[in-house]
Amino acid sequence: MAGVAAALSHDGFERVAITYRTTPPDRTLASIEAAGAGAYATRVDFLDGQDTIATALEALVRDYGPFDTLVHGVGPIVVKRFERLSMDEYRDMLDGNLRSAVLAVRAVANGMREQRFGRIVFFATVGSAVTQPHRGFAFYQAAKSALVAFARCLALEEAPHGITVNVVSPGDIRQKSLSREEALARPARNPRGRSGSFEDVADAVRFLVAAERDFVTGSVIDVGGGLTQADERNERSP
Repeated sequence: MAGVAAALSHDGFERVAITYRTTPPDRTLASIEAAGAGAYATRVDFLDGQDTIATALEALVRDYGPFDTLVHGVGPIVVKRFERLSMDEYRDMLDGNLRSAVLAVRAVANGMREQRFGRIVFFATVGSAVTQPHRGFAFYQAAKSALVAFARCLALEEAPHGITVNVVSPGDIRQKSLSREEALARPARNPRGRSGSFEDVADAVRFLVAAERDFVTGSVIDVGGGLTQADERNERSP
């Protein structure tokens, strides 16, 4: 998400506000500012209580908004067979991936409706749109498929307000800091044959949030080099 935020700052955004859980994203803020946009960061732990999260997001919107674009890059992941998963991990997957999206939208949607313009992008994973199963992904895949359903319903309801809602599904991006040039030199087990990069993901996000992209909503765009199945490492998940 750090690379996506920096990439968006080159597209004419005057202000870019980001959330973080633990470490202040100083390098990301510097990249945003270097592109000429105002950069702001607020600590939000999306596994906190609902009221705590809502209060933090309301303060973010009050201090730096209103926002016409939301890129929701929140979502913990756990890869384990169901027999080894705990109910705490169930809550983390659902709260971190789905509840976080609901709370984020609630924080910005009124401002978007008032402006009659909004762009919302969520992140899912390979196969989420068709509830495709992967070994070791019982809770994570369920949460991401629920997120896609939420996004598509939201797209229908918010379209009359000029708000689009879409989903990007990255896949086979092992190192999220890789540039495209670096990724081209790294082989990977996907049909394209090379690793993915943050720039590949950022390109999809930039396409979807553009002002002229008002006729694309409720869509899911895969960014995975043609990958459609979990790899062998996931099949050997504990």
